Amino acid sequence: MNSALSPPHVRPQWLSRWRALTLSGTILALLGGYLAVTGTSADAAETLLSQGRAATASSTESAATPASAAVDGNAGTRWSSAFAEPQWLQVDLGAVAPLSRIVLTWEGAYARAFTLQTSTNGSAWTTVHTTTNGSGGTQEIAVTGSGRYVRLNATARATAYGVSLWEFQVYGESGTSACGTGNAAQGRPATASSTESAAAYPASSAVDGSTGTRWASLAADPQWLRVDLGSTQSICGVTLNWEAAYATAFQIQTSADGSSWTTVHSTTNGTGGTQVLTVAGSGRYIRILGTQRGTAFGYSLWEFAVRTGTGPGNPPTTPPPTTPPPTTPPPTTPPPGGSVLLSYQKPAVASTSQNDGACFECLPARAFDNDPASRWATSATTGWVDPGWIYVDLGATATISQVVLQWDPAYAAAYQIQVSPNASTWTSIYSTTTGRGFKETLNVTGTGRYVRMYGTARSSQYGYSLYEFKVFGTGGNPTAPPPMPPDPTFPANQLVWSDEFNGAAGSKPDPAKWTIDPGTGQNNEIQYYTNNNNASMNGTGALVIEARRETAGGRDYTSHRMNTGGKFTVQYGRIEARVQVPKGNGLWPAFWMMGADFLTGRPWPYNGEIDIMEVLGRNTFEGYSTLHAPQYNGGAGYGQKYPAPGGVDFAAGFHVWAAEWDSRGITFKVDGQTVFYASKETVESTRGPWVFDHPFYLILNLAVGGDFPGPVDATTPFPSRMLVDYVRVYR
Repeated sequence: MNSALSPPHVRPQWLSRWRALTLSGTILALLGGYLAVTGTSADAAETLLSQGRAATASSTESAATPASAAVDGNAGTRWSSAFAEPQWLQVDLGAVAPLSRIVLTWEGAYARAFTLQTSTNGSAWTTVHTTTNGSGGTQEIAVTGSGRYVRLNATARATAYGVSLWEFQVYGESGTSACGTGNAAQGRPATASSTESAAAYPASSAVDGSTGTRWASLAADPQWLRVDLGSTQSICGVTLNWEAAYATAFQIQTSADGSSWTTVHSTTNGTGGTQVLTVAGSGRYIRILGTQRGTAFGYSLWEFAVRTGTGPGNPPTTPPPTTPPPTTPPPTTPPPGGSVLLSYQKPAVASTSQNDGACFECLPARAFDNDPASRWATSATTGWVDPGWIYVDLGATATISQVVLQWDPAYAAAYQIQVSPNASTWTSIYSTTTGRGFKETLNVTGTGRYVRMYGTARSSQYGYSLYEFKVFGTGGNPTAPPPMPPDPTFPANQLVWSDEFNGAAGSKPDPAKWTIDPGTGQNNEIQYYTNNNNASMNGTGALVIEARRETAGGRDYTSHRMNTGGKFTVQYGRIEARVQVPKGNGLWPAFWMMGADFLTGRPWPYNGEIDIMEVLGRNTFEGYSTLHAPQYNGGAGYGQKYPAPGGVDFAAGFHVWAAEWDSRGITFKVDGQTVFYASKETVESTRGPWVFDHPFYLILNLAVGGDFPGPVDATTPFPSRMLVDYVRVYR
């Protein structure tokens, strides 16, 4: 076996989450925004009591994971404790209230044994729930009792780490709020000032209850979206679930007749994401009036939800699985006509740069290499100061029309884009004091040979750091980047690679297609992957990957892992496998892909990881599809846990998992039903660089134990078998 093609294959999805903090020390949102919590109880009096209340804890792992992060309504911030037990998290509701349920949204480090307790004084506690077999994930627990203080007391950890919660939500009756918990706007008639595409992005898409459809306006100010509630109602809350094209300035207005409007909320510093607003007003009609866009595009809302004070409004329904946007490409602002990328591989100079163990080769040239996984950063020794700058030499005078900045979390809050004929005298062509990081697309007008980002105020205690600094225009002396493959057309039907596993019973995986990957796993897994002893054909058209209780490689369990590294890679297309997963505590079957540059030395997660299918044997009624990249990985990967379509048991038969992948994003499907869509534009604008536009290789494996699936126990069957009917790739 050529070791250069099959290194010990690291699967650091959950192990690395404790080390996955970015330069700014911030783990970004799990699903790209704030969690809009409106409750789903049929009881209209039920209210979320804990959000924004004072919280304390027995310990915190670091300042980046405080107790308050578990009650802030943000699904991307979390509390995590020290690596010991017991640990507790406590929230003060402000007054004694009857309680109805508690929702625990665990990070990968969950509690196997814990109690939920209430108190009127914070010292004498009453237990309202106890368990010794916590399953992690999201646990919704009905409780009966009352108290001002509510506490989670964890007595046994499920992993080697502490305990960690994305959200700790306490519901009950506040006695002071008559605001309903439903969405009175859902399904009601909606109109808008304009639509980017009446067919693809109509006004009705913002009130259909689906977070995969959206309204999008033309790129101009002002714009509005209006909903007819059908009758005059008392309006107490609005939730705006923005697409990347959000409003920095907008008003929420109500009207009795759809003509005369009263403003009930106004802001000039909208943040995008999901905004949960408390308002007070009444009317039959309600609208959002956008007066200043946050991007060069129009305004775009996945959902516009309205809460009323006359009851729950239209009771919320379970939303359909997240679906991809229509086939029309997402709104982008391409460079003006005739413009090309001028900055690729051009010489670069910066105020300082970093090149050490914390940021290896984070040199100026990395911002201009068209590689979203490499970056420039100012020096930790001398460069975490203001101003900080980086410029590129375009090789000749050019007319600049657009600049695109893809920031690391260490971004500029205030900066200028400047041009110069000589790298000495600079002219500003863009200036801001409200830089927001992530991806910023700036339409500018200027002339010069040199283009500079000149940062004057850092967003954090750290320096400045850019994954990409792209300059578009005409003139200069451009070098064309390598061409990208064309996007496939879905449904893709040109088969370009497959393995049908039709060999004779006992035959081994085809060595022309698969590299066997022996060794130990990561994430505290307990199996040893043997050199092809645990995989064979069953003679009836399937590959059997078998996990056994036997000793090998210093481990007490064996299993199998294989990949197509060095034999087959793919960029874009439909990648699918028909699989039957095993059932049992501690089992972790997966069908996934790794960026091929992992095999040539680029470390995870900079190479990118695409998890098409993961199922935990402890609950085979749900699955996971997730992306991992420098700014979103491990427990903070960008992805979705989803119920099995139709409520089936994935272990009861074969199911087809697929990823439909092109330059705009990845659609994850199970048995033809979309379960998650990852939009490149949304990820770049809310999470960080998209590192999935290059070749990947395929992987099949069955892990045993570890942080994510939890331990095996006496009920886990051995041998356990993962059956693969086929793996196919289409263009």
